[in-house]
Amino acid sequence: MSFFSEMNALMSVSATLRLRIMMAGILALICSCAAHKQYAGTNAPVRNVVMQLSPGPDNPRNSEGAFITLKDGRILFVYSHYTGTRSGDHDPAYLAGRFSSDGGKTWTTDDVKIVAQEGNMNVMSVSLLRLKNGEIALFYLKKNSTVDCIPMVRFSKDEAKTWTDPIPCITNRKGYFVLNNDRVIQLDNGRLMMAVALHTSPETPKWSDRAALFAYYSDDNGRSWTQGKQVPVPDGVITQEPGLVALKGGRVMMFIRASGGSQYVSYSEDQGRSWINAAPYNLKSPLSPASIKRIPSTGDLVAVWNNNDGTDPQLKGKRTPLTMAISGDEGRTWKQTTNLETDPDGWYCYIAIHFYKDNILLGYCAGSQKAKTYLSVTDVCRVSLKTLYKK
Repeated sequence: MSFFSEMNALMSVSATLRLRIMMAGILALICSCAAHKQYAGTNAPVRNVVMQLSPGPDNPRNSEGAFITLKDGRILFVYSHYTGTRSGDHDPAYLAGRFSSDGGKTWTTDDVKIVAQEGNMNVMSVSLLRLKNGEIALFYLKKNSTVDCIPMVRFSKDEAKTWTDPIPCITNRKGYFVLNNDRVIQLDNGRLMMAVALHTSPETPKWSDRAALFAYYSDDNGRSWTQGKQVPVPDGVITQEPGLVALKGGRVMMFIRASGGSQYVSYSEDQGRSWINAAPYNLKSPLSPASIKRIPSTGDLVAVWNNNDGTDPQLKGKRTPLTMAISGDEGRTWKQTTNLETDPDGWYCYIAIHFYKDNILLGYCAGSQKAKTYLSVTDVCRVSLKTLYKK
């Protein structure tokens, strides 16, 4: 073989080798992208919708619910079931329940009436809590008027078969107090705590978007409640719909729906009696509520909120996407960030968080902006903790 023939042969081999290497690299890149896509960002297949509560005849809205696991293993989801033809916050509603016997994979299809409409307007916005004494506490708002909305509580000793008569949680003053769904907590020492937003009162009946924030607490398993001091909030900031989470070391964090492009937070060192000045938090969001709870199996915090800083003009101010993240340092930083819902037409909010074995159950409003269903649709989904932690 001549020199030139040998060189051509070598070049041909080299070209073939380069092609093979290039194809292998492309294949590896595709596999890498597919593996990343499996767990990350906007296309993460982390959540599985297992029940959708959509409007229907004489049922214009289903919203703001909460979960509880019963001693027989079933899970109960109680939510605000609206009746009639209108779906506003002040329109008629009662509390309805659905059950799951397989860890939230499937649900009963018929409603069970849990609490009939008591208020002149409605009852809505449910929190369920297993107390340390074994009872189940059911919290909800009883709305009589735009200056009379009070959180109520009932108790069950027979696993939600029957409930006691309602007890008002706020008796020291009148007004329109908002307690969001799935918001009541119990501390290690047994103290019950709820965070509320006061928008109007008989003395100041004009509605104010900038609510006064308080924590109420009970040391007798919810039979009586005491008001803590008002949370200091900077001038010019709209504050609404607060929630609570107990932190390691004894502090309690109040997270607050607020204007300005993020959630706000305040902290209490004395279990709700007083609070430091509220300040911007590290969860960017529109004026929309977030939810934060502690994962029992890992001890980490999980947050679900609208991760929308307003830089995208098409999404600015809208309650989309719906995002979940984990914090291993008591909320100072957030990781494993995953978008659960990304439809730009979606309207995702008022989240209930419940833990069952290796899964998280979420219940949240999931309506459409174009269809104007906003808060009228509730989705229930399961999230695998294993998959979430692989992010």
